[in-house]
Amino acid sequence: MHAPSAAKSLIWEESQMTSGARVRQRGMRDRRTVGLGTSQWTVVDSVLWAAMFVVAIWLRFDFSVDRLAQSLRMGSAYFVLAALIVLTWVLGWLVGLYRGRFVPGSVLESSVITFVFSTATFTVFLGHIVGGQYGGVPRSTPIVTGAFTILAALVLRSLVRRKKLFGAGGTKNAERALVFGAGDGGMQLVRQLRRSEVSHFNPVGILDDDAAKRHMVIEGVRVHGGRDILEELAKKTGASTLLLAVPSLPADELIEIRDRAESAGLRVLMLPPLDSMMRGRVAADELREINVNDLLGRKPAQLNQTQIAEYLRGKRIMVTGAGGSIGSELCRQISRFRPAELMMLDRDESGLHAVQLSIHDQAMLDGEDTVLASIRDRSSIQEIFALRKPQIVFHAAALKHMPLLEHYPLEALKTNVMGTLNLLEAASMSGVETFVNISTDKAANPSSALGTSKRIAERLTAAEAKKNERAKYVSVRFGNVLGSRGSVLTVFEKQIKDGGPLTVTDPDVNRFFMTIPEACQLVLQAAAVGSSGDTLVLDMGEPIKIADVAKTLIEQSGKKLEIVYTGLRENEKMSEELFDDTEEPEVSSKHEALYEVRVPPIALDLMEIAEIADHDEARDWLASHAYPSFEPYLTESNR
Repeated sequence: MHAPSAAKSLIWEESQMTSGARVRQRGMRDRRTVGLGTSQWTVVDSVLWAAMFVVAIWLRFDFSVDRLAQSLRMGSAYFVLAALIVLTWVLGWLVGLYRGRFVPGSVLESSVITFVFSTATFTVFLGHIVGGQYGGVPRSTPIVTGAFTILAALVLRSLVRRKKLFGAGGTKNAERALVFGAGDGGMQLVRQLRRSEVSHFNPVGILDDDAAKRHMVIEGVRVHGGRDILEELAKKTGASTLLLAVPSLPADELIEIRDRAESAGLRVLMLPPLDSMMRGRVAADELREINVNDLLGRKPAQLNQTQIAEYLRGKRIMVTGAGGSIGSELCRQISRFRPAELMMLDRDESGLHAVQLSIHDQAMLDGEDTVLASIRDRSSIQEIFALRKPQIVFHAAALKHMPLLEHYPLEALKTNVMGTLNLLEAASMSGVETFVNISTDKAANPSSALGTSKRIAERLTAAEAKKNERAKYVSVRFGNVLGSRGSVLTVFEKQIKDGGPLTVTDPDVNRFFMTIPEACQLVLQAAAVGSSGDTLVLDMGEPIKIADVAKTLIEQSGKKLEIVYTGLRENEKMSEELFDDTEEPEVSSKHEALYEVRVPPIALDLMEIAEIADHDEARDWLASHAYPSFEPYLTESNR
């Protein structure tokens, strides 16, 4: 039993010895490199001193070769020269100039060179004056020699540095590339590409729409003009790639430039978003394909993380629909803020398993953090709330697929309306402090069963806010969420995987989009800053054409796939809206990226709802209750 152990020990020791040997060998190579570099600059500076010494004397004697030769035959000339060189060596070694401490050609090294050479010059000059023995060496010689040598040393080092920095296309097969953007991002990108020895791109031209930057030269690369000459410049330079160095480029401009580049046969890469760049310098290896997030057409909302953390920390928090895309991301984000308890409620056991696994790296489903229940079950929901006493509730449970709910509007009524009412009742009875109802932009001027059911859910939340002034009840409304379950993004990815075609209802149909993390941060921010009764809406910029999303994903895939237009579905809008015609949005005083609107509250006649027997009746009821034209009331007797 000990033999294998001993063998493993021996192998480990040998690997450590081998590793140590490699480190020592690498260190020896590094020391040899540094030593070689140091000796080179010592010799180079000595040659410069000697050459400039001869030039200084020659200049002093009015370019007389005979007088120069006479002066150089005297030993005092070599004594002065030796003093200059030796003193420079000594001072240079002491300050680290000849020990590899400074980057050749850098501003710091230039300052040190000037100091060392000037000190040596004036020391020898004073010694020459005090000695009084000029012997054919004019008194001005050390001063003139020093000035010429300093200039020559600085120029030589700058040339060396320039060659190192501007060795564009470090790899033999570097792609010729155009850079769009001559701002800070473009400057940093061009600088990195020009200085890299392993760069895969050789910048051969820069484009910028700012006329003031025309003919500017950045790191040796010229700004030729704006996007209008993209095709011409690509043909002239032989470029094969366009590098976008404007991270905040609006979506419509991004699409326009992408289309221009593709028509010129250029591959398009871009820098990451501005918030990523702010965490560090622009890096050439961060260049990537245009993705769907770039089409959002706005900067991602910057929400107040500190405010959110202070609001959630130490609270008992419940998330309904915790197994869904939004609910699971909410749970992951909330868990980072150290709540006293996180209760994840869903009727989908597989969804609960997945979200618990994503948070805890294990999913035993045997703890108190997972709650298996349906929000349709009124008695069960009330029992859970009475027992667990949540302080904050995020209501993400809903049926959300518009075409499906058009066929089954009764299900939308049962889940999105009655399920929300069950939660609001239980929250009120158990003393919940904050209730956040997650809605959708389809609730603004609703035209479908999904839209009308979510509109009524907003009205129910507003009604509870009016009735219960001790707690906060708010709704949050946003557009399509990229990457959520069943979203257009996941559909397109599946169609691309299957070889196409990609199906879009209409070439001009457009939607508001946001990312899952952004949507969840909005929900958390709403809990912290929303006023009871408000419906909060994120400033989502301009809507994006679904066809553009499809084209971008096709380009990312590298496949040649067709887009098929199928026509708008029943009750589908060409463009979604964030606000209802009856609403007057106001910018939130607590966060500039949020708008506040008020929806009219509603009270439901539960007996009337109980008599609804089919989908047609459910559709009619939803349509008639989306707006306050029909206002039944809710009393304890008909609950």
